[in-house]
Amino acid sequence: MDILQTILALIVTLGILVTIHEYGHFWVARRCGVRVLRFSVGFGKPLFSRYDRHGTEFAVAAIPLGGYVKMLDEREGPVPDEQLHEAFTRKSPGQRIAIASAGPIANFLFAIVAYWLLSVVGFTSVAPVVGQVTPDSVAERMGLSSGTEIVAIDGRSVSDWRDVGGRLLERAGEQGAVMVTVEEGGQRRTLTTDLKGWRLEGRQPDPIGRFGIEPYRPDIPPVLGRIVDGSPAQASGLQQGDRVKAVDGEPVGDWFDLVDRIQAAPGETLTMTIQRNGHETILSVTPEPVEGEAGQTIGRVGAGVAPIEWPEGSLRHNQFGPLESIPRALGETWSDTRMILVAVKKMVTGLLSPENLSGPITIARVAEATVSSGFQDFIGFLAYLSISLGILNLMPVPVLDGGHILFYSIEAIRRKPVSEQAQAIGVRIGLALILTIMVFALYNDLMRL
Repeated sequence: MDILQTILALIVTLGILVTIHEYGHFWVARRCGVRVLRFSVGFGKPLFSRYDRHGTEFAVAAIPLGGYVKMLDEREGPVPDEQLHEAFTRKSPGQRIAIASAGPIANFLFAIVAYWLLSVVGFTSVAPVVGQVTPDSVAERMGLSSGTEIVAIDGRSVSDWRDVGGRLLERAGEQGAVMVTVEEGGQRRTLTTDLKGWRLEGRQPDPIGRFGIEPYRPDIPPVLGRIVDGSPAQASGLQQGDRVKAVDGEPVGDWFDLVDRIQAAPGETLTMTIQRNGHETILSVTPEPVEGEAGQTIGRVGAGVAPIEWPEGSLRHNQFGPLESIPRALGETWSDTRMILVAVKKMVTGLLSPENLSGPITIARVAEATVSSGFQDFIGFLAYLSISLGILNLMPVPVLDGGHILFYSIEAIRRKPVSEQAQAIGVRIGLALILTIMVFALYNDLMRL
């Protein structure tokens, strides 16, 4: 069931972003007078389709991992004389550049709209308060301490952990000093240390953890929240609000300790000491065996955690007016764009490990997690992924939109098309490069599992 949910989340996520991207190509192509033959979401045989009054087929195909806009093109077959003026190949280089650029631009516009919507509806962020500092880390060398709030890095303000991660990512692999401004008890001070070539090693892109910071989280006591109907927890008599004091006579530290013990005992009967309404009682529960994320068998009882109480000021609700949200949305989009470009540059130059590259499995898992966690996280993830898709497609690699833009730009300068032989060589190189990156990203995904 979990695997099906993950696959469905991936299909929905890619379906939304691909539709937006291809609609950008479609919309500009129509306005440049190009006849669009097919608008397809997905590859392969269409599952269903319909035609509009212009003769364009709108289809949803069987393989939901992309999409395309098929235009009238002399390179793909003979074009009737009366339709030559509607062929893509008969348009000026400027028009073809506009059509190729429209897909990535649509992705950026979607991100702006998504961030604008989040600002208008309102979103909750967690203040970047340091929980623990890892020994022998850059953070410890700098003098960061538990309980301080990070308010700026290298003079640039931060308001949540997402900002902190982005700023630290920009400094990964670099030499020189890093400055972190912190606040505690109303007093601000700036801490400085030399990075000494600090890098992000491993396949988990976690600049905050690698820097040596564990974000503050309130203690999560082993108190039960929602009880799933028909679950082992309900059958055993467990109730919402019960506090688990011990399992098989061994004291339980916190919620994660309780989860670990349940997952480690699929099909085994556990004796739980429960505190309820000031009294202790003993109940027996048998976790049902289920498949975990890595394919192993784990135990599950069907009980959630009780709501967590955060200290005052730790959670911040942000909401802005429609006009005030416009510059914020533009700023968020630019911030994500900058962070992605910096990451790409660092991978190319070797300052950032290519093991941080993620593929479809990671995207699917994050998509499922954000869908489960709510509207705010899912919309934010869509916006970030849309920007990533836009940047990827603008790279000057043949077979991508950026490669087509490069060819058309050269044609505009030289006043004659790039030779078919040169384009064919470029396409082969581009395909080889893209396939290599895809295989490496998939390998990283599998290693993360």
